[in-house]
Amino acid sequence: MKQKGVHIFFAYKGIDSLKLQVQPSFLSILLVLFSFAGKAQTDTTDKMYQGIILDEVMIRAVQGGFDIPSFIDKVKKDTTFYKAFKTLHLLSYTLYNDIEINDTNEETKASYNSISKQEINGGCRSMITQQEKIRGNFFKRNHEFKYYTAKLYAHLFFTKDTICGEHTIVGHTRSNGTTRYEEQLRTLIFNPGQRISGIPGIGDNVAIFEEPTFSKYKFRLSRIQYNGDECYVFKAMPKDEFKDDLVINELKTWFRVFDFAIVARDYTLSFKTLLYDFDVVMHVKLKNIGTQLVPYEINYKGNWHVFAKSREIASFTAIFTDFK
Repeated sequence: MKQKGVHIFFAYKGIDSLKLQVQPSFLSILLVLFSFAGKAQTDTTDKMYQGIILDEVMIRAVQGGFDIPSFIDKVKKDTTFYKAFKTLHLLSYTLYNDIEINDTNEETKASYNSISKQEINGGCRSMITQQEKIRGNFFKRNHEFKYYTAKLYAHLFFTKDTICGEHTIVGHTRSNGTTRYEEQLRTLIFNPGQRISGIPGIGDNVAIFEEPTFSKYKFRLSRIQYNGDECYVFKAMPKDEFKDDLVINELKTWFRVFDFAIVARDYTLSFKTLLYDFDVVMHVKLKNIGTQLVPYEINYKGNWHVFAKSREIASFTAIFTDFK
């Protein structure tokens, strides 16, 4: 049954460009795209939020004093999602890895399935591979990853050497050289909706809280139960007349009511230019281990192509268990 809703119109002053954390979270295209020239950023002026669609629960909440501008500000400034991924560097756990590369007929041409174990010892982390199954030409002859999806997966979740001195502080990092590329990747995965310089056609387009992109979206806010927790669900989707022109086709986030932590996020992203095209879907689920929020399941499916490169159709699932 379709939920009833109402449009609430209000002014909200002083929306700045987001300065926080990434996003899938679109893993497989970025190493190639980052070599393109960037675009200049522009300042943000006062904005008008229009068309916030509320379900019946949220209508009553607004009537009772729920502050929507404050809520939107929290959405922009969230750090719990990025911090949850950084917390993975401080815990021991078992990681189940399943990466699959398909051909244009959706037949598997290469895959990698393994179980990895991360151990924390004396404030340092290291990882060993307990089981491994390889199919097709997943690796090059030097055992380097052949596919960009696999390279970026390894960059996010695998640890080759012993690494010490890590923390969960979320802050701004420098943006030059390789660090700049990693910052762009981090922003796309952990803070979707933030302006990103350096990726033509995408950098401004993903800034859904800033003009000119902001007015091309509609937003929905509801309250439901998710995995036993009361959650606010905030969803952004393009208006019908702009749906073929925007990068973010859907961004849906579940915020736990009592502490505003993100417990799930879905992304659907696509774009097409003469130089590249991509179509990506990613789902991330999080939970508490004691007082610490961590991701426990990540699903990704992507189809992308960059000029002069072979098309890559890939999917992966990462499942984290046995936290200590």
